[in-house]
This record gives sequence, C-alpha cells and structure tokens, in this order.
Amino acid sequence: MTAPTACFTYGSLMCEDIFRAVAGQACAAEPAHLAGYRRHPVRGEDYPGIRPAAGAAVDGVLYHGLSATALARLDAFEGMQYRREAVMVRTADGSLTPAWAYVFHPAHTHRLGRGDWDSEAFRRHGRARFLRRYRPTGRSDM
Repeated sequence: MTAPTACFTYGSLMCEDIFRAVAGQACAAEPAHLAGYRRHPVRGEDYPGIRPAAGAAVDGVLYHGLSATALARLDAFEGMQYRREAVMVRTADGSLTPAWAYVFHPAHTHRLGRGDWDSEAFRRHGRARFLRRYRPTGRSDM
C-alpha cells in the first residue's frame, strides 16, 4: 500500500473544527467504517482509543488530502499513547480507501475502559471540556 494521504478519525477529531485546528488545514471529509477494531473510552478523558478486535468495527470520519505538515501536527497531538498505522477503511459508497489511523499503543491499553465511546455524549458534554483542556497554547481557532 502506498503512503495514505487520508486519515480515519473516530473520536474528538471527527469534529471538523477540532480536526482543522489540530491539523492546521481543512480537508474534505466523509463518513467511513473501519473493520477489525473496537473503540473504547480512555479512563479519565473525553476521548477514545481503538485497538484491534476481530469481528468488531468502528464508524468515523475520513479526511482526505493531508499534507506532511498536517500529519506531523496530528502525530504531535496524538502523542505517545497512540501509534499511527496504515489501515483500509470503507466509505459510504462501498469503496476501500487506504488511510492512517491512530491506534492505542499496546503498552497503554490498561487505560482503556469497557464498552464503546459515546460520540453523542462527547458532542453534548465532553466537547467543551475537551476544547478547554486541549486548546493549543495561543490558538483561538479551536
């Protein structure tokens, strides 16, 4: 697989304004589906992590056309508890697309809670908390 220029997001970065602020660029976005992974809440945080899980799947948002600079900004944002991996995601039209996804690092999986992360609860309650906590210093675009 050639190096992807798309990124599959499944948590806070599904919000286009948060993604744009973190990546430093606007990207075309579309719904997508990642098979073979399960999404979990991260204990004590408003964001989730994914890990490989046979028979599971995660819905999210696929952003297209990332620059190298945007990818570097995403790497810095995700930090050491995630690792960027190349995956294949299915888009709404049924096609498979190569993309990067940030998978929770195996050394940190003890921080993952049970069950699925609730994206609607994040949008209703956790988003504002997340923005206060993770706003990059000096940034007003988040």
